[in-house]
This record gives sequence, C-alpha cells and structure tokens, in this order.
Amino acid sequence: MSRTAVPMNPRKRIALIAHDNRKQDLLEWARYNRGTLAHHALFATGTTGNLLQSELGLDVTLFLSGPLGGDQQVGAGIAESRIDFVIFFWDPLEPHPHDVDVKALLRIAVVYNVPIACNRASADFMLSSPLMEAAYERLVPDLGEPPSAQVADAANGS
Repeated sequence: MSRTAVPMNPRKRIALIAHDNRKQDLLEWARYNRGTLAHHALFATGTTGNLLQSELGLDVTLFLSGPLGGDQQVGAGIAESRIDFVIFFWDPLEPHPHDVDVKALLRIAVVYNVPIACNRASADFMLSSPLMEAAYERLVPDLGEPPSAQVADAANGS
C-alpha cells in the first residue's frame, strides 16, 4: 500500500479527552504541562475542555461531550487532518456506554498514524519529544482523495 505524507506544523493541534474518573489525572498533567500546551492549538471533548478552560485558563476549542458524539468529532478531525495528536486518558477498567466510540477513535488514530497517548507516562514522553516543537510529516495510507477535497467537491456539486 502506498503512503502519503501529511505535514504537521510545529504548532500541533492537540485533542484532549478524559473519562470521568480520569479527568483529575488529565487536569493535573495539563497543569504541570500548561506552558508547553499553551504553544499548541487545543481541542477537547465537552466536560474535559470546560474543566481545562476554567481551571487553567487555556484556550480550548470544544467538541461535544464524548458519549454525545465528541469522540466521533475527534475521529473526524483525525481523518480530515484537523487533529495532529491525541491525549486520551481513558479508563479501560470501567464499562462505558460509548465503548464502541472509544474503540473507533483508537482505531482511526492508528489508521491515520496519529500519535495517541492513553496514559500519563505516554503523554509525558510524547509531549517532551523534540518533535513536538518541530515540523513533522506523518505517513498515512494513501486512501485516495483527501477527505477535505471530497467535502469541498460535494459542497460545489461535483
């Protein structure tokens, strides 16, 4: 299968997500890394994003709450090259009514070769990587026309 290089700018577009009993963990991690996160464009699912905005004063673009479609919105952002990086503090020990959405999000991140940290240690290693402050080209499977071009064609009636 051929691959296409997708450029990532030095200012990464980072999605932040946390399940309910991991929100405090993510908040503590984000507080510790606030200076670094402030240099990037931040996106988050509803409750997590509101918490980051109110507690840390970070500018965060909000998606819906995860169970109400936010996880799917992040997945669409990945597929459309609008999200470069995901920090997802999820809880694999608790059942969630939207487990299928979580699995779909993890799958799409792997398919599109998007870095995804699912725990604090992974997030620490990735955020401290020199690649976080540099341009980078991630290789993705060549699946044909980029989704953004398909959307534009559909809007124009092509």
